[in-house]
Amino acid sequence: MQLSPRERNILIMAGLIALAFVSTSIFPTIKRVYQERQASIESVQLDIEREQRLITNTAGWRERRVEAEAKRAELEAQIFGGITVPIVESNIQSALLQYARETSITVSSTRLAERLEADGWLLISQEMSFQTDNAANTVEFLQKLENSVPKLRVTDFGLTRSRNQYSGSITVVGFARGNSQIASSTSPR
Repeated sequence: MQLSPRERNILIMAGLIALAFVSTSIFPTIKRVYQERQASIESVQLDIEREQRLITNTAGWRERRVEAEAKRAELEAQIFGGITVPIVESNIQSALLQYARETSITVSSTRLAERLEADGWLLISQEMSFQTDNAANTVEFLQKLENSVPKLRVTDFGLTRSRNQYSGSITVVGFARGNSQIASSTSPR
């Protein structure tokens, strides 16, 4: 079947109109769908990267938390406990006397403990005079204080020798929670 020139012109016109319709409405729709899909893919990729950073950071924060908890436990072990301030003072004095006995040091005298409170912490200072016949006992005593738990810190130390006898004095401090966290000795009973 042969087309007349008029039918052919009508078909060509219809083809051009269809081409114009496709180029003005279908291609932009396809382009918009493609761009939305690309934006969605980029959004998902950004979400994945952010989640991966969060996972990586989470592991780091967990490690920091474990380290902080371990450090806190270590520091908690270094402070003295007690229900009242006199009990804390007694605990510090008992620890000091125990280390002296363990190292064959004879305690000559002890002074009353002094206390200082600041920022929720209580610093208790204990002074002791001692004698020993062997200087090595003094070194061992100082090592025990260095390794003590709860921690006793030496703030003052003096040692003199006379014949076969060593005499000395030592001041140590220990820390405890302040009065806001333990009962004061002045509180009513």
